[in-house]
Amino acid sequence: MNQEASRKGVEGRRRGTAYVSPRRFFLTLLLDVFVISGCSDGIKPTATISAADTADQVMFGMTHYVTSAGVMRARVRADTAFFYSPVQQAELRNVHVTFYDATGHETSVLTSREGTVHWMTGDMEGRGNVIVVRNSDGGTLRTEKIRYLQVANQVNSELPFTFDSPQQHMKGVGFTSDPDFKIVHATHLTGTGGQFVLPNQ
Repeated sequence: MNQEASRKGVEGRRRGTAYVSPRRFFLTLLLDVFVISGCSDGIKPTATISAADTADQVMFGMTHYVTSAGVMRARVRADTAFFYSPVQQAELRNVHVTFYDATGHETSVLTSREGTVHWMTGDMEGRGNVIVVRNSDGGTLRTEKIRYLQVANQVNSELPFTFDSPQQHMKGVGFTSDPDFKIVHATHLTGTGGQFVLPNQ
């Protein structure tokens, strides 16, 4: 009689509180948290895909030379470069570009937070706090994006810019120029002095 009562008591306890192993309890708890998070705010990724994850090659302390007819026209340096073979380009971080004239003399220096180099054409783009300093007199152009076209040996931008030198203070939106900034074709130009030329004039 006592054994029967004891057996029924054990069965009752088993039915009332099921035993769960620590491992199964942990997995169930983790699943519950995951489902609740997914229902409230959507599933949030735990990692962000970065340039380094998709690049074919990563180089630190990169230096790249752009030449034309055997003459160096630009030297590109970057803290980090991410190379993408299918599109034949590299994405750069902390960019420093030195431009040269047809005789190989330095004309100006460009710095920017990031940029792109198309290594088959030699074309480049600088983005983020772009500053170009002219060697001859320290004339300084500031904008947020600038492009360099190697075949035309030309720089241009469609964004607002400022240019300051000892004789000039210019502001405008969009320009086309040689890397030495001797003649600049600009739109919506304001300021005083200098050789800036409005389009079609």
